[in-house]
Amino acid sequence: MRVAIFDFDGTLYKHETFQTMMNHLKEHPKYGYRYKYFLLRIFPSYIASKLNLYPKQRMNKNAMKYYVNALAGLTKKEADNFFKDIADIFIDHFNEKVVQRLHEHLRNDDYLMLVSGAYVPLLRQATKQYPFHQVVGTKIHYKKGQIKKHRTIDHIQGERKKETIQNILKLDQVDWKNSFAYADSYTDMPVFELVGHPIAVNPDDKLHKHAIKNNWEIL
Repeated sequence: MRVAIFDFDGTLYKHETFQTMMNHLKEHPKYGYRYKYFLLRIFPSYIASKLNLYPKQRMNKNAMKYYVNALAGLTKKEADNFFKDIADIFIDHFNEKVVQRLHEHLRNDDYLMLVSGAYVPLLRQATKQYPFHQVVGTKIHYKKGQIKKHRTIDHIQGERKKETIQNILKLDQVDWKNSFAYADSYTDMPVFELVGHPIAVNPDDKLHKHAIKNNWEIL
């Protein structure tokens, strides 16, 4: 079995999702008051990361935790509607070249995986028109039917992406040499290293240099 692994932010979706998510919470007519909770908690680690005093990946993980905690108490239906509204904003901003590749892989009977640090319900809402076999993202946990406050969060990024992919596919016979991975950031190197065909999509500077040096395809 060949696998085609797609990142979301900056790859299938042209931009970064988190700014859109923050704006949506801030401007939401019902939940907008919760934005202050998120802002107050993320501000210290955000400033520290800008001063290179705090790792960016840890800051991103904190942001994911504090954002979902700002939504604590929402029912699953309310949360799905909240994320659907965000997903609707994404519709006109998908990368057409990546979408074309996705359909090519489907025609070739490849196993399609979307692997992202974004929340699972947002990914599912945003990509429901695309035939992914597996959608992997950061999970939101519920208690008694409502979003509970998360003390920690399993943010799917970097090495965690690779581990998750391997755990999901561990019982399958994967032809890694002839499999594909699409992503835009050097932080996705653990995923690129799994496959024989890494494709850098609108890559950041570090990934761009690495792709050129190693003769990778750049999309």
